[in-house]
Amino acid sequence: MKVLANDGISDSGIQALRKENIEFVEAKVSQEHLINFINENEIDVLLVRSATKVREDLIDACPGLKIIGRGGVGMDNIDVEYAIEKGLYVINTPNASSRSVAEMVFAHFLSLARYLHDSNRLMPLEGDTHFKALKKSYSKAVELEGKTLGVIGFGGIGQEVLKMGLSLGMKVKVLTRKPKTQTLSLNFFDGQTVNFEINSTQDWDEFLEGVDFLSINTPKTNEYVIDTPQFEKMKEGIFIVNTARGGVLNEVALLKFIDSGKVAGAALDVFENEPTPELPLLMHPNLSLSPHLGGNTLDAQEKIGTELAQQIIEIKTKL
Repeated sequence: MKVLANDGISDSGIQALRKENIEFVEAKVSQEHLINFINENEIDVLLVRSATKVREDLIDACPGLKIIGRGGVGMDNIDVEYAIEKGLYVINTPNASSRSVAEMVFAHFLSLARYLHDSNRLMPLEGDTHFKALKKSYSKAVELEGKTLGVIGFGGIGQEVLKMGLSLGMKVKVLTRKPKTQTLSLNFFDGQTVNFEINSTQDWDEFLEGVDFLSINTPKTNEYVIDTPQFEKMKEGIFIVNTARGGVLNEVALLKFIDSGKVAGAALDVFENEPTPELPLLMHPNLSLSPHLGGNTLDAQEKIGTELAQQIIEIKTKL
């Protein structure tokens, strides 16, 4: 069996594959040459992240493929149903990067709440000349403890975000398409565990009431999850973070409600026009920005590589 990880894979994943006598092909192939490379090198397994697309034409043109794998959660760059219809195994790692994305959410929340996103820009420019003025301008910072955290989505990432909020002493609320109940466990260094039973709601009015910090953690959608009607129902001075997908939040409406003061600040790790975000977003002082880094930690990559390798090894025994 031959494996091509076209968007990369951790060393731990490579070693796990080789230990089972699975050949790892070290290459990075452009999209237009991928079909020929797969066929010429008799690739059995194609692993991708977000860069490489696996559409129907590639699936049809590469009859030797047996497994398609996605390192991460979202599968929108793979024609999953079509691949399954053609008899291929399709795998992903839905939970491997959940912790990393959740930590990114709170990195942005804390940055916004303490104006770090702005002070990190201005201190190198004005810190030696306007130190006292800058200090005064950031005097309205807030704490997260005791505030209400609203999370849209109750999957692996959403649950990790909720657990972090609980650990910081926040009140939590969850919005889902259908009401659900989940037990979340906080595990501590000394072996203690505290369980919280969390109920979600599908009612927007109930969900948004009193929310101070809002995190969007949904799969890719065909329409906006957050648009003008939702912004209008939000509490004055809310903070918002989107680490889900570009297109789940109306960015034009977001800027409008930031400028009106309804939204105190927002953070975007993903964008509608990725990888070329709109300039008004990049230049806005009330936005904390990152270039789609949610799951990009060394820890997450290790987990992803190992989990993909384990799934491939299990499937190999069935072929």
